[in-house]
Amino acid sequence: MRRVVRDNGLSLAFTGMFLLTLAGQSLVGHAQRNEELAGHGAAAEPYLRYVSSSAFVVDVAENWQSEFLQFFMFILATVWLVQRGSPESKQPGDEGLGTDEEQLIGEYARDDSPAWARVRGLRLWLLSNSLLLVMGTIFLLSWLAQALAGHRVANQESALHGEPAPSLAQYVASPEFWNRTLQNWQSEFLAVAAMVTFSIYLRQRGSSESKPVGIPHHTTSVVAE
Repeated sequence: MRRVVRDNGLSLAFTGMFLLTLAGQSLVGHAQRNEELAGHGAAAEPYLRYVSSSAFVVDVAENWQSEFLQFFMFILATVWLVQRGSPESKQPGDEGLGTDEEQLIGEYARDDSPAWARVRGLRLWLLSNSLLLVMGTIFLLSWLAQALAGHRVANQESALHGEPAPSLAQYVASPEFWNRTLQNWQSEFLAVAAMVTFSIYLRQRGSSESKPVGIPHHTTSVVAE
């Protein structure tokens, strides 16, 4: 068990932090919801009803879709774009998909390579693009969940004010939807740009996301250029 925890410490730690913060969000969101209901003289809403409500789903999905869009775009961009001096980048001149020999596929596959790395056709293509495909799929599903849940919340608010309910297309095209969406997107892209740029000149000793402390700023990786 100790070895399992040691070998998977990064994923276990962040999964734990995710679950704790999601639980915290649900608790404080539930408390806020009941404060709003009390202000309108309405009965408190049970916790389980709140966490299954569109209001909670739209807040969660809104954050998820922006995070997975960030990963999707960064993975795609780093295939073709480089940043000299950043450990988040390949070496200048290494842009592109790489050769079969570099990627250890087909006749260059090792004995312990994934089985699909040894074959050609659809299976190799799926394995070669599986990370981007999964990130993109989660992004699209999260965005769809945000749109559907947000549309339901908008309809509930319209009913409270005696206004006609917008269609799903009207809601997705509305300034409110895009204001919430772009707020998240711009922050994610800023975070990536900051990480890529700061890592050229700044260091964190012992972190895999940083170059060794003594490596020159212009060196993209540990291997001297």
